This record gives sequence, C-alpha cells and structure tokens, in this order.
Amino acid sequence: MAAPMPNKKKGARVAGPAGKMMPGEKADDFKGTLLKLVKYMAPYKFRLIVVFTFAILSTVFSIISPTVLGAATDVVVKGLMVGHVDYSALLYILMILLAMYVASFFFGTVQGWIMADVSQSIVYKFRDQMSKKMDRLPLKYFDGMTHGEIQSRMINDIETVNQSLSVSITQMITSFATLIGIIVMMLRISLIMTLMALMIVPLSMIVIKVVVGRSQKYFKNQQKYLGNVNGHVEEMYTGHIIIKAFNREEESEKVFNEYNDKLCESAWKSQFFSSFMMPITALIGNASYVCVCLLGGYLAIKGRISIGNIQAFIQYVRSFNHPIQQVANVANQLQSTAAAAERIFSLIEEEEEVDIDAEPKVKVALEDVKGEVSFEHVSFGYKDDEPVINDFSFTARPGQTVAIVGPTGAGKTTLVKLMMRFYELNGGKISVDGNDITDLSRTNLREMFGMVLQDTWLTSSSIRENIRYGRPDASDEEVEAAAKAAYVDHFIRTQSQGYDTLINEEGTNISQGQKQLLTIARAILSEAPIMILDEATSSVDTRTEAMIQQAMDNMTAGRTTFVIAHRLSTIKNADHILVLNHGDIVEQGSHEELLEKDGFYAQLYNSQFADM
Repeated sequence: MAAPMPNKKKGARVAGPAGKMMPGEKADDFKGTLLKLVKYMAPYKFRLIVVFTFAILSTVFSIISPTVLGAATDVVVKGLMVGHVDYSALLYILMILLAMYVASFFFGTVQGWIMADVSQSIVYKFRDQMSKKMDRLPLKYFDGMTHGEIQSRMINDIETVNQSLSVSITQMITSFATLIGIIVMMLRISLIMTLMALMIVPLSMIVIKVVVGRSQKYFKNQQKYLGNVNGHVEEMYTGHIIIKAFNREEESEKVFNEYNDKLCESAWKSQFFSSFMMPITALIGNASYVCVCLLGGYLAIKGRISIGNIQAFIQYVRSFNHPIQQVANVANQLQSTAAAAERIFSLIEEEEEVDIDAEPKVKVALEDVKGEVSFEHVSFGYKDDEPVINDFSFTARPGQTVAIVGPTGAGKTTLVKLMMRFYELNGGKISVDGNDITDLSRTNLREMFGMVLQDTWLTSSSIRENIRYGRPDASDEEVEAAAKAAYVDHFIRTQSQGYDTLINEEGTNISQGQKQLLTIARAILSEAPIMILDEATSSVDTRTEAMIQQAMDNMTAGRTTFVIAHRLSTIKNADHILVLNHGDIVEQGSHEELLEKDGFYAQLYNSQFADM
C-alpha cells in the first residue's frame, strides 16, 4: 500500500518559496480589491503625497543628469578642438551634476523611508484586525478551513501586500516617471533618433506578452506540485512513527519522488521562460542601441548633433528598457497583491458570531452561579440537512454530576459545544440558572465553565504559566496547590527547572499523560462553578486514573459537572447518566438503574468488560 495522498482543499492557496505568491495568480475582483486597499491607505494620504513627490523629484534629477554630463563632454571636446579646455566651466557643470546625484539620492532615500513606514502601519492594522477577527469567528468557520490556509492568510498574504506597498508602488511611480522623462529628454535631443529608439517598445511588449502567456501554465503547475510536495512532507513528518512501524519508508519515498519529479519539471520550465525574458529583451534593446549609435554617428558627421548629446542619448537608450521591465513586473506583482489582499479582506469581512459585541441582557456574577443547566427542546446540526441533536430536553441540578455516554457520533461533545455557545442552536434553548445563554455575554458564560478535553492543548511557555492559563491572576501558591490536587506536582519538581520548565512548541518534552494532568490542574485552578470533563482521563494509566478520579471528586464537589466518557468504569458514581444515540436520549438514570434495565447502556457496559 502506497503512502497516503495529501488532502488538499479545493481552491486552497499554496504559497511559493519563502512565502511568496506564485506568478499568474489573480483576484476574482481585481478592481474592487484595489479600491479597498486604497481606502486603507487614505489616512496616510499626506505622507503618500510626499512619497509621490519625492519619487518624481528623485527620478527627474536622475533623468536630467545624463544631459548635464553630456554638456561636460561637449566642453571637453570643444576644448580639445581649440587646444584649451575651460576647466572652470567644466568644474561648474560637474558640481551641478554632483548636486543632482546627491538630490536624487536624498529624495529616493526619504521616500523609501516614508513608504516603508506607511506600509508597515497598514500591515500592522491588517494583522491587528485579523487577530481580533480570529477571536470573534464562529467555530464553523474553522471547520471549513485548514490550519495552513489560515496561517497563509495571516503570514504569506500579509507579507505579499507589505512587499507590494513598500516596493512596487514606488517602483511603478518611478518607472512611469522615468519613461516619460526619458522620452522627453530624447525628443529634446533628436526627434529622428527618438523614433528609432521607440521602435523597441511594441516589440518588447509583444515578447513579454508571449513569454508570460507561455510560462503562466508552468507556474500554475509549479504551484500545484509544490502543494503536493509540501502536503506529503507534512503528512510524512507527522506520521513518521507509523511509517516506520509499518516499514513504509520506500513507498513514502516513491510518492515523494513522483511529486518532486513533476515539481522539478514544471519549475524548470517556468523558471526558464521567466529567465528567458531578460536576455531576449536585452537582445532587442541592443539591436536598438546599435541602430541609434549608427544613426547618431551619421548625424554627428553631418553636424546636426553634438558628441555630448549623442553620449547623453545613448545613456537614455540604455536606461529605457529597465523601466519597461519594471512596469511589467509590477503589473504582475499587483495581480498577486490583489489576490492576497482579497483573501485578507474575505477574512476581515467574514460573518462574526451573533451579537458577540452587543451589550448582554443579563450579567451574572460568578459567585452567584448555582449551576443549574437546562436543555429545552434543543436541536442542532452542523449542516442544515444533517441534524446531530434532535428534540433534546434535560435539566442538570446544581451540584449534580451528569455523565453523557453513547457511541461515536451520538452527539456527546456537540452538547458541550452548545453549552459553551461555540455554535448557535437550530431550535430550542439552553439556560444556566434560568438565564437563556443567548442573553449572556460569551465572556460571562464561558467564565462559568472549566474544561478538561481529550485533546490536550498547551502553550509554548512554562509549566507554571500553562496551569495559570485557567486563572491569570492566580498566585504561585495557588498554582502549586492545583498541581498537587491533580497529582502532577511531583512530576513537575523532578524537572530541572521545576515549575519554570518550558514546554516546547510541539509539547514533545513531556508525555501525553503528563499533558493531561497539567490541563486538569488548569481546570482545578479556574474554580469554575460548572465543570466539563471530556474523556479527561483517557491518556493516563489505570493507577494514575484512580488518583485523578479522586482529584476530580474533590474538584467537582458542590459543582455541576458534565462528564463525557467512553470508558464507562469512570462514571459509575455519576448522579445521573444520559445515554445518547443519534442525537436522542435513549436511556437515563443511575449506573445501577441502567444495568437493571438491561438496555442500550447495559450493552455498552458489558461489551467493555466482556473479556474481563
């Protein structure tokens, strides 16, 4: 069996090397996206006016310089012809030339500095808006997006916009100004030589269009196969233990080589066509340059143009190709920028959770929470046509421990998500102490709950800060007391730095069971009036489970607790057990009552202990 193929979401964007956008990518609404981007730049209009002015001034001084240098050449040539060079006039012209170079450098440097500040300010605003937006988006948004797509928008797309704002805009200004200025200066020197030089423009544009058209499909293939390679590498890295366990290294390498070969072929062709543009346009430019030199020599012999003007004109011709290529490159970059900005705006404009910023109708102080949780005819489905929870009704009394059991897909974890209002109900309502949870702010509601999930999540910080995540204002003594209650204090103190031991980014320097214990300590520290335990002991051994169960009993005393469990041995002492199947309560009661009924729960329980 070959290694699994990477899952790729249809239409997902794949970044190129170093996070750059791949050429050929276009926005769906190019004009509309650029208009939105312009609105973000509006608060900086005065600085942008300075940037545009300074960019043009820098270009103007740069363009005039060859003409001034040509005048210096004429002074030298005239002096040699008459046997005496006017050094004072030559020095004067050279001083003017030096001043122009310095002015061009000054204006170019200042406009670059201001534009960098503007671009970083806009990018800062994007990052800030996107970060805040992430906190306000409903979970259903993340259900439809891969982590890679979200990271790409937060990192690669923003960097693409940043590069375009800080470099491409000023390049576009200076390129157009340079083109116009060069044409004006060439016309000032000679109309016929200018017409000769301008013959290169349509020919260069045709070549650029042909090359870009031919290379675009190869760039798209490169983007596709790069995504395959990245996906395969990520998949093989995360599953390297399984690959080694089943001796699938050769198959994995075979799949990688197939993707890599295709990527190499498409990348070679795309890079060849891309690099082919420069020498072909240079060839056309050199042909034009030769023609101009021959024509200039003829005109000089006829006395219709000076040698200094020929020198200046040749410099203009040599400089003429560069802004044309820059305009073409910037135009292509703007396509990628619009595509990146479009994805940024789509995230910023995404529909938020309902009334997340609205003033709540009810404010409940945590010390007043009794812990009664009521479900009244609740119905819900992640998709409208696929219900997960049907007409569900139940009331958990204050201080009661309610276990929720059932087969996979029965809706157990979904109930927890609905209680926390991670999703909006399709019908019915959920109340806490008689207050509809939609009347509470999400912050107020979620402060009432402490959670321990099956999938542990820890930050790349110290053990102490990970436990304190449940209550940021907790003292070190309270953190250590919570760790002792979760039976993880001894393990922590065996570490070289104790509670200050850093957990690495992947969390690989501690075991899965130890991670679970830390999340339990975090929940204990939160002192929430309602607790949710979703397979909280699934990653610990039997001995540790017994200790954790005792800690849980201490933690949940006097608190309303919802326990989701597949290991039914952990819920024998629950006050009430709800047995779910296909989103409905099929049975409920205590452990003994449900066994006596010899129904669905008894079948689940007996199946786990049939061989014991």
